[in-house]
Order: sequence, then structure tokens, then C-alpha cells
Amino acid sequence: MNSRQQNSPVFPAVDATLDSAQRGSLGSPAPEINPHVALVEGSGPGLSGETRLLLRTRLRAAAVVLCLGSLAFLIRTLLYRGLDFGDPLEKGERFLNWFHLFHVVVLALVSYKLCWRCNLSLRALRVAEMVIFGLTALFFAFVQHYANCIQLAVNHVPYNPVGIWFCLMYTYAIYIPTSWRRAAVIIGFMAAAPLVVMLFDGWMYEGLSPEALFNEISYVVLFMAAGYGSSVYGTYMIGSLRREAFEAKQVGQYRLRNLIGAGGMGEVYLAEHQLMKRPCAIKVIRPGKAHDPRALARFEREVRATARLSHWNTVEIFDYGSTDDGTFYYVMEYLPGLSLADLVERYGPLPPERVIYLLTQACDALREAHALGLVHRDIKPGNIFAAQRGGVHDVAKLLDFGLAKAGADAPSVQLTQDGSITGSPLYMSPEQALGETEPDARSDIYSLGAVAYFLLVGRPPFDNQNPMRVMVAHAHDEVIPPSRFRPDLPADLEQVVLRSLAKDPEQRYQSAAALGRALDECSSAGEWSREQAAVWWEQIERPVDAVAAH
Repeated sequence: MNSRQQNSPVFPAVDATLDSAQRGSLGSPAPEINPHVALVEGSGPGLSGETRLLLRTRLRAAAVVLCLGSLAFLIRTLLYRGLDFGDPLEKGERFLNWFHLFHVVVLALVSYKLCWRCNLSLRALRVAEMVIFGLTALFFAFVQHYANCIQLAVNHVPYNPVGIWFCLMYTYAIYIPTSWRRAAVIIGFMAAAPLVVMLFDGWMYEGLSPEALFNEISYVVLFMAAGYGSSVYGTYMIGSLRREAFEAKQVGQYRLRNLIGAGGMGEVYLAEHQLMKRPCAIKVIRPGKAHDPRALARFEREVRATARLSHWNTVEIFDYGSTDDGTFYYVMEYLPGLSLADLVERYGPLPPERVIYLLTQACDALREAHALGLVHRDIKPGNIFAAQRGGVHDVAKLLDFGLAKAGADAPSVQLTQDGSITGSPLYMSPEQALGETEPDARSDIYSLGAVAYFLLVGRPPFDNQNPMRVMVAHAHDEVIPPSRFRPDLPADLEQVVLRSLAKDPEQRYQSAAALGRALDECSSAGEWSREQAAVWWEQIERPVDAVAAH
């Protein structure tokens, strides 16, 4: 297992609470989406920004479909009659052909104006909708009138217009996202238009008997009623599916924006509280784990363990619960920044003073956890975040207490079998690798030393594609001094790292506080400050907003 497999995903530098476009990690496959929390863009009671985007996209698709269909018939007419719109064509047909050409050009222009880059208001979209379907309905009315004139003159019966009007009604029902009540009104006008034209033409033509007119109109009425009913009902069904998709993006009071990470237990989504409009991250349990008592107990333990912690350098938990469909979730603070894994992967090994600055904060977070009897057991670069909080940069945040163990408060369900191995192999302590003794606070010290090694040289102490070989190396092999990879490394900092990586727990620092003091006493301590951190973040291309997920 390499270091990249252990790292958190890297995400683009966009505030996803404002931009709801789904984004995945760079260089890693997209995780499987939780079916209970579908990321399908839908609509709420009103037209939100994303629904306007959907309306614009659908309007453009409808305009393109109608334009291409109209163009195909125009080309057929031109090939059949020739390119000359003048004589010998009759006056009515000449007008209809010019109107046909006008119809195609207008729809093409509207399609162009509805390009995906255009940010149009709702009023502009409604105008586009009126132009697309109003102009097409008017064109169809002229087509029906002209066809009626020919049919009545030749066969003494009106033209049957059902086909063209069905196309228009169904196009509107399928493509345009709207309420069924509004669709009922608009499609009602479409369904009534051919009857009005037929009545007008039948009344104007003296040779058509009332009985024949009634027979033809009754035929059209029945068909248009069927088309009207099926179109409106189709609009209602499509709207219901979109509302269900909208509700599926809700977890309690939280509106899900997009999937931003996944790990062994579940997925993490960027979300927003519906009332407070506060960005946050929601972790939901994987569908396959939803009926596993051990997985649920571990999930609950992660929440309760983290909720007991109040230190500034520990990720904050806001809420916890389950939905009606059995989806378990908890809500944590949103962290703009990068995990330490991503920080090194993007920008290489960190300066010694910055490593000290970040890890002393992690020690402070661990000191509170250890005082409460919690052993993290899964410390790795991906579980420590360099965040921006309260206008301060490089705030270290310790994440993911899913493997935390507290003897007195352990759940009744047996979460790990005796002798089982837990944690991340690349940063696992020897006692975790061997599984012979229960890891204690000194196991976290070892893992934090392994993280320091990674931050300083850009690779973990033992790196191998085979996880078992990595664990064996942690248990038996000597660590190569980091100065072999980085000769300019201060000797005192190297000694702190190597002591933290001692095989025997008795030879390590015995507490997070002791490790923190040792880091503070290094010659490079104090050379990195929040001011320097702010300058560094401002100088990079742009800060990255992300939330680690494991």
C-alpha cells in the first residue's frame, strides 16, 4: 500500500456551498454514491439557482429539437418545390414558406442565446419559453390553416392536425420543468388551438356541412383530450420524480450539495443547514454497513468520542441522527484547507518549523483525548487537517475518531476481535501491527512520529506496496534516519522524531504533552507563525476548500 492510497482526496478550490456542481477527487475513482442520498439536481417549491440552470438546459434542448424538426421539413419543402420562393408558388404557400424559414432561424437564435455559459434570469427564461412554444404554436396554426384550405377545396373535409399538435404538447411536457397546474394551462392552449383553427376554417368554408364539421371536430376533440390528459399527467409524474430527487438531497435539516470524499465507513457530503445557511460536512454510513451492528456501533462511537472533545484542534461535531429510511449520519464543521497528506503531495516536504507548528497543535488535541481515556489509533496525514478557522491559517484539526478506544465507555457490541489489527499500516505502531497488546496513548505518539517523518521527507518511515510487509517493518525493522533523505534537517528535531518511532513504547514519549514540549524545545520552534502561514496560503495559486473523509 502506497502513501497515495492512504491520502484524502484533493478537491478543487471552489466553495461548494455556492457552486453545486459535483466534483470528485483528483487521481482517484469516484466513490459509490449512497442511494439514500442521491445527488440528483432537482427543484424545491420555487425555482432555485440550480433549477433555473435545469430550465435553461431543457429549454435549449426543446429549442434544438423543434428547430431540427422544422428544418428537416423545410428542406423537404425546398427540395420538392425548388429554392424559388416567388412564382409559381401561390401567395399563401409563399407566405407559409417564409414563415417556416423565420421559425427555423428564430429557434436557432434562441438555442444559441440559451448557451450553457449564459446566466439568465427567470424572466428571460420565461420569455424564451414563450418564444419557443408560442412561435411554434403559431406556425403550426398557419400550417393547419393552409392545409385546411387545400383539403376543403379538394376533398371537402378539413385537415387532421392531431399529429403536429401532439408533438408540441409532448415536447413541452417532457422537456420543461414546471408545476402540473402551470403545464395544464399552457398545454390547454396548445390543445385548444387546433379546434379554434378548425372551427374558423369550417365556418369560413361554405361547402362544409355542419354534420361533417361536427364529425371532424369531435374526432379531433377526443384525440386532443387524450393528448392533453397524458401530457399534463406526464408533467406531474416528472415533477414528482424531481421533487423526490430534491428531498433525497435532504438529511434532516441539512441540504446536501455534493460528494466530497469516502472511506471505509461512509461517504462525506458538503452540506448546508436549511435555516442557518451554515456550511458543514455530513458523514453518512455506507449502505452495505447499515445493517451491521458492529459498523453502526463504531459509527456511533466515532460521534460520541468526538463530541466529548472540545479542543480547538479537534474537528467539531454539530449533530447526529438517522433518517426515516435508516441512513445514519453526523454533522461536523466545514474545513477550508488541505489535509497534511494533500499538502505534502501538492507542495512537497514541509519546512521543519512548519512541521513543529502543526504537530504541536495535534499534540494539544491528543492531550485532551488521552486525558478522557480516548486512544485515536488511526493517526495519519490524511486525518490531520491544515485548516483556516476564524481568519487563522494552518490550524491543525484532528479528524476521524472512528477507531478511538475508551475502556470504560466502550459499547456493548464487540467492535474488534481479540488480536485483530486496526489502523493504517503506513502509520501503525508496532503493538498495533503485532496485535499482541492493547494500544494505548503511546501508540498515538508513534503514529504522530510517523506523520512527522512523512511531513519532513515526503514519504512514510516504511513504504511498500504490501501492507503486511509494512506492518512487519514497523514491528521489527529500524527506521532510516530522516536526515538520510534530508541532510539539512535539524538534529534535535530528528531525535524527537526517532524517539517517537521507538519500537518499545517505554522508550517513546509517554504522553502527547511530553512530545509537544519536546517539539517546542527544538531550535526551529517559533520560526513559523500564523502570519507566515497566512502569507504562504495567499501566495499559492488559491486556497483549497475540502473536507477530509475516512
